[in-house]
Amino acid sequence: MTTAVRDFDPIALGAGCAALMRPHHWIKNGFVLVGLVFAHRWNESGVAATLAFCAFCAMASAVYIYNDLQDVEDDRRHPTKCLRPIASGVVAPGAAGVLLAGLVLLGLVLAAQVSPTALYLVAGYAALNVAYTHHLKKMVIIDVFTISLGFMLRLLVGTLGLGIKPSSWLLLCGLMVTLFLGFAKRRAELLGSSTAAGAPTRAVLMAYQPQVLDQFLAVTAGATVLAYALYTVSTDTIALHHTDQLIYTLPFIVYGMFRYLFMLHNTGSGQDTARDLMTDRHLLVTIAGWVLTTMLILA
Repeated sequence: MTTAVRDFDPIALGAGCAALMRPHHWIKNGFVLVGLVFAHRWNESGVAATLAFCAFCAMASAVYIYNDLQDVEDDRRHPTKCLRPIASGVVAPGAAGVLLAGLVLLGLVLAAQVSPTALYLVAGYAALNVAYTHHLKKMVIIDVFTISLGFMLRLLVGTLGLGIKPSSWLLLCGLMVTLFLGFAKRRAELLGSSTAAGAPTRAVLMAYQPQVLDQFLAVTAGATVLAYALYTVSTDTIALHHTDQLIYTLPFIVYGMFRYLFMLHNTGSGQDTARDLMTDRHLLVTIAGWVLTTMLILA
């Protein structure tokens, strides 16, 4: 069954193209800026970091459009994804393809202005997501590791791409928290499919069991908290920042993890991490508190 493309409406088309880009997901590209802040390089590398952030915003939006073009038939059978611009017929596949090409070009040009390393990493992110769309998303556990790798590439663009050596603690904390969020997304999708009629619309979900995902979440949540705690008291961290006070930011991390797990099991959240972070007042206050406390300590 197909959905006919609607009559041309420039306002609806513009709104549809904006929705295709999913700008609320750009908050995830904040990973590009994390290494810069903790390396005390904002003043000297701020412009380059901003360009890298914008490059990832463009490329990430291109990836979303590519996924929607590839998954359009599946989306039309999904109870909520059928409302997406291409699946619903608001944006024609041809128009989406033009927007996709423009965003890829913009992302590569912006990354090239930062450094050759940044260009390679942003291009690698695009290639990784093409592989994910066609193959890796069908492989249990590997699918979540692929999502995590996409975030790790953001961290590397914000460090190696700017000529900053990434901290092993930064990479470890980034890996654990992104694996946690990836498995939380799968758990949320599984919870959602169990309350809806029919089999899960994402094929890989049929390979996951709720009990196994809960164990994965427990392991990655605990590892995230432990890695961050050890980072705050590491002698290297204290020497770099000239303070041992970062330990006082740990309660924000612990509460944030617990709050997200609570939302996952009690409010049906977890399928859209960016929207969850932007709409839950508890998480917003927690993030703001962590950022403010961290900046005050580092200052």
